[in-house]
Amino acid sequence: MGGRERVSGHKSGGKFSFSSVFYGQKDVCGYCWPGRKIQEQIPEESIILLLFVEKSQSPASAGLFYCAHTHKYQSEVFFLTIRWLFLGMNIVLFDDPTIRVALLPFTFTRPVSAIRVGILTIAEKWEKRFGNEVSFKTEAYLQKKFPLISALDNLLINGAVCPDDLLIDTLRALPEGYYLVKDALLIAARNPEDAMTAQNTIEYQNKFTLIDRPWKIFRENADQLKRDFKLITAGRRSAPVSDKYTAVYGEENIFLEEGVTVLSAVLNAESGPIYLAKNSIIQEGVVIRGSFALGEHAQINMGAKIRGDTTVGPYSKVGGEVSNSVIFGNSNKAHDGYLGNSVLGEWCNLGAGTNSSNLKNNYEPVKLWSHATGAYRSTGLQFCGLMMGDHSKSGIGTLFNTGTVVDVCANIFGGGLPPTYIPSFAWGGSAGFSVYRLDKALETINKVMARRNADFSEDDKEILLNVFKMTAGLRDKPDSHKA
Repeated sequence: MGGRERVSGHKSGGKFSFSSVFYGQKDVCGYCWPGRKIQEQIPEESIILLLFVEKSQSPASAGLFYCAHTHKYQSEVFFLTIRWLFLGMNIVLFDDPTIRVALLPFTFTRPVSAIRVGILTIAEKWEKRFGNEVSFKTEAYLQKKFPLISALDNLLINGAVCPDDLLIDTLRALPEGYYLVKDALLIAARNPEDAMTAQNTIEYQNKFTLIDRPWKIFRENADQLKRDFKLITAGRRSAPVSDKYTAVYGEENIFLEEGVTVLSAVLNAESGPIYLAKNSIIQEGVVIRGSFALGEHAQINMGAKIRGDTTVGPYSKVGGEVSNSVIFGNSNKAHDGYLGNSVLGEWCNLGAGTNSSNLKNNYEPVKLWSHATGAYRSTGLQFCGLMMGDHSKSGIGTLFNTGTVVDVCANIFGGGLPPTYIPSFAWGGSAGFSVYRLDKALETINKVMARRNADFSEDDKEILLNVFKMTAGLRDKPDSHKA
């Protein structure tokens, strides 16, 4: 590996100088700048390119610059907006490549920090804690939708790390040019220019929450939901539960934003908080036990039973029975059926009567398909259900076995139990799979999003095109992936 290299961009004659810092032995981010291997306690799997503005002739010259990449993305031009911050630090959330792969399928279509756990996404947690907008350093094919913004004072934070008070205080005090680590994990760096050494590295002494496996999303949801609830509601007053036919328990732990509708429901917050976001709806006969969060414009359908430690993200519709699960947003599980210890991405749909098992008959720990190892890996958990990536769907009566992983844009239907790993753009079920044609998949997605008045952007299409190409090998024999 070479040493640190510099590239320059320009607008109206102004020049910008950049540093590229590499952790590990190769460039997995798709960018062409070489870097250098640094301190040995950081494992070779932890690879990330951190790009930041180092110098400029004057703030007045700030604007758009371009970097022409001459390797893999030959002739492509990437545009980044330079934001000049004179007060506070500019927060960049970077994807640790090892963690990103471990969190597939959810990170096929988003940076690590765009994962929802608790009420907020990890990125939203950092924004609320610091009071600044954040930007992202992620895979090249995701970067246009999730742009990187650089400034004079940049704090680079591992996007899998959830903030807390102690960590925030530590990061605010992190000296310029220093790295913060915990054992072999890079937590953060402030304007890193030099390789890590004993002299510029600080070992963090406290515990923190790290979302580095898909199942940790639901396992950590209760704790993160309580932390987010406190963060969002501090010093504020809830809108009232005005319906006289709704039974409320633990009223001090219930918070309603403006525009919430609750009719003839049971809200039990004695064991954990209940948060209902703006314009969300709880229909008649719903029973909810905290902790629980319902996103903006989301809806719980009539007669649903929602057990504790569950998050239903914005614009989602949920019915049936749900326990300790996280639904990122814009997804439907509108009908009867059980979903437990599970995670659904965005724009998923579970047909009527879809059920997922979360407990093996022999009570053994559940194994999940791991993209990191290309094999099944034990979660160490007795309860683990369905992990479903964005835009995937199940037909009516679909049964998912314990610990099933469904990647992006898969369509599952038919009787029997499908395999416990289903790759992206797979079409079928227990009888076998074919390839879900890209043009047909995109056509359906456009219709689905149009129903919600959502824009299916060119950036979204480009992301799915990349996922389709990079997962082609996994679709060869989806039936062969069995625990």
